[in-house]
Amino acid sequence: MYGIAASATVVRDKEDSMATIEIDQQHNTQSVLDLLSDASRDHDLMKRLAAIRDILHGRIVFTTSFGVEDQAIAHAILAQNLEIEVVTLDTGRLFEETYVLWTRTERRYGRRFRTFYPNHASLEALVARQGVDGFFASVDARRACCAIRKVEPLGRALSGAAAWVTGLRADQSGDRARTSFAVVDRDHRLLKVNPLFDWKRHQVFSFIREHGVPYNSLHDRGFTSIGCSPCTRAIAPGEPERAGRWWWEQEEKKECGLHLSRQALAPAPASFEGPAQEATP
Repeated sequence: MYGIAASATVVRDKEDSMATIEIDQQHNTQSVLDLLSDASRDHDLMKRLAAIRDILHGRIVFTTSFGVEDQAIAHAILAQNLEIEVVTLDTGRLFEETYVLWTRTERRYGRRFRTFYPNHASLEALVARQGVDGFFASVDARRACCAIRKVEPLGRALSGAAAWVTGLRADQSGDRARTSFAVVDRDHRLLKVNPLFDWKRHQVFSFIREHGVPYNSLHDRGFTSIGCSPCTRAIAPGEPERAGRWWWEQEEKKECGLHLSRQALAPAPASFEGPAQEATP
């Protein structure tokens, strides 16, 4: 069962007041998605994160890779002391600038972030089979590396969670164009919430500057999307935002597998057992 609050407080635009809606734990998922959709009508990131915590019951996990979107969300969580767990995946191949920002962020908010690492036996076997930079050989080889360094640790990070908060934006790439505020993630058996789904990149940077949030210095050098060091480059003017990821590949799909479902995500389910469906405001 997904973590659904027995009662939730949300802001109603029409009434401009706080309305309390009782939700039976056995009710269908659509009711919860409707509540989250209502919450997404307010574009204020701080209020969105607070509403997510109010609406959903159980453990909520936010995964950060310390990109600018993740820094904005981390601030909204930590500045409000929300009960949302901040975790990160250390692939072992991150930029030095990312580790520096990681340290700065923990110092800024006085928090240690829970860190998940690749399974050492699986990683040793991968390197023995591919070589240390074997991911350059083919798309399959790169995906195998991502699966061990990112996807498997993510599964452990989300184990037992009711909801997963991410920094996805719909305009980051064509593959993410259908990103909405909340969707059922059947692979991880939880609700996946994307509080920045309808924000533009310039809005994220405006938020960062307004609140004095530290960000990765690589962003100032043309890196719009930052992952592992060997797999990321700065982009040229006019290139898509994620063009710098796995830059040697010719495929347009630029994903590591963290946000690709083993079952195609289709629109918000009418019940827990129904087909997955996205909620849109």
